[in-house]
Amino acid sequence: MQPCELTVAISILACCIAEGKSEDEIALISSVFSQLGDTLATLTAQQALCSPGKE
Repeated sequence: MQPCELTVAISILACCIAEGKSEDEIALISSVFSQLGDTLATLTAQQALCSPGKE
C-alpha cells in the first residue's frame, strides 16, 4: 500500500467511525485511539531499550 493510500484509508475509517456519533462520543473515541498509539509507542521504545545486546 502506498503512503497516500494509507492516509486516505485512515480518513475514510475515521469518517465511518464518526458517522452518527455526538461530539462527545467522537472526542472519547479519539482519546482512546490516541492513548492506544501512545501505549504502542511506549512498548516499542521499551522493547528497543531492553533488548539483548543493549548496554
